[in-house]
Amino acid sequence: MFFRGERTALFIDGANLYGAAKGLGFDIDFRLLRQEFGRCGKMIRAYYYTAILENDDYSALRPLTDWLVYNGYTLISKPAREYTDGFGRRKIKGNMDVELTVDALELAPRIEHAVLFSGDGDFRPLVEALQRQGVRVTVVSTMLTQPTMVSDDLRRQADHFIELDFLRQVIGRPPREHAA
Repeated sequence: MFFRGERTALFIDGANLYGAAKGLGFDIDFRLLRQEFGRCGKMIRAYYYTAILENDDYSALRPLTDWLVYNGYTLISKPAREYTDGFGRRKIKGNMDVELTVDALELAPRIEHAVLFSGDGDFRPLVEALQRQGVRVTVVSTMLTQPTMVSDDLRRQADHFIELDFLRQVIGRPPREHAA
């Protein structure tokens, strides 16, 4: 799956990875994640994509995003948009698919292996485009949640699929208790 010295980049869909790990009952230790995938090849870049509510006085994501920036990750963020749906429910929209896709395609000539941490089926055309450029693509997500967090089309298009739950012992930690 990974080759020694292979130029590798990580593309982490933050919201999708968070949802998958939460569904499996653990948190991601991003220090261990970078360490583990850094052992697998020559890490060119590790991107983390997230939308952040800008109007909140305190964002629960801020400690994580600050830590990521200081520990070798490239943080790509944009303001999330808050709106009320037709039923009066508060909704937040912050899709980072285009940013992730553009970065992956721009970096493709300089890497041999892309690792996509997302199960979003919208990324299937990206995986196909990277493969046409000679980049091998591994998708990391889970099929063990109900409903499954990975699109069948995305999983089938990838060169390799890693079940996130199989990485629990390597990159996971027990979920933190959140104060109410």
